[in-house]
Amino acid sequence: MAESGCNARSDELYEEVVAIHGSALDRLARAYENDPDKRRDLLQEIHFALWRSFEHFAQRCSLRTWVYQVAHNTAASHVVRQRRIHAGLVSLEEIDSLPGRDENELSVDRRAVLEQLQRLIQRLKPVDRQVIFSYLEGMDAGSIAEITGISSANVAMKIHRIKNILARRFQRGGLHGR
Repeated sequence: MAESGCNARSDELYEEVVAIHGSALDRLARAYENDPDKRRDLLQEIHFALWRSFEHFAQRCSLRTWVYQVAHNTAASHVVRQRRIHAGLVSLEEIDSLPGRDENELSVDRRAVLEQLQRLIQRLKPVDRQVIFSYLEGMDAGSIAEITGISSANVAMKIHRIKNILARRFQRGGLHGR
């Protein structure tokens, strides 16, 4: 009987999380996976991992932090699996030196720019992707540090570096890196 109580608690927490963080989880999956079919699979993996994880949620951190830890860890594992299939992830130093297209080809359409930014973020290594995604979701360095397990100072430094790199890529019109 105790097991059904645990499952009921997991179900309640899961429903609460989906209601509060469902759209953020969709954005997270989009940040980690560009292919729509693989993105749906990733989102399903994230939801399943979250539901399973609530059995072990002891409220030592906020529910939001727990959700992002589980979701990011699931997405990072997805990236590692995909890396075995497709090479091409780059470090922060390497992404800044990726060749860009001619400025005349850069679309001014907002959606195209956002898609380009998303593709660039998807090329980052998982921890850098996790940091910038969390930052774009409005989290502060302390919350991101709690989720990623790296220091707040390191998080702040990574955010600063990534923002500078992305700004330079936009100024050069070179988001179309290969």
